[in-house]
Amino acid sequence: QLQASGGGLVQAGGSLRLSCVVSGLTFNGLTVGWFRQAPGKEREFVATIRYNGAKYYGDSVKGRFTISRDTPKNTVYLQMNSLEPEDTADYYCAAGSPILSAAASVNGYRHWGQGTQVTVSS
Repeated sequence: QLQASGGGLVQAGGSLRLSCVVSGLTFNGLTVGWFRQAPGKEREFVATIRYNGAKYYGDSVKGRFTISRDTPKNTVYLQMNSLEPEDTADYYCAAGSPILSAAASVNGYRHWGQGTQVTVSS
């Protein structure tokens, strides 16, 4: 139901754009978020865009990453600029209807896609 893509290998300072295509769900009413998980670490909130267009970002990516949604395509994008080696992780998109206070929590999302790997070399 969620298909993430766009990961890859990039040098520090470079850019990538991740895509998350949502199917089988009512896209207009969904909040769609991105989380990431590095080896040996817990899954971390990256960004989310709520059904009303409001956007929220994790502190570590503010000013570098931009989340957006294309409703006709049922797709959410994560534009990642000025990438750093610390951004290396598997990136997951997730969808649900979390209350605002849960929008940055993995527990706020019912549907998850498979991860797409991002590797940033120094």
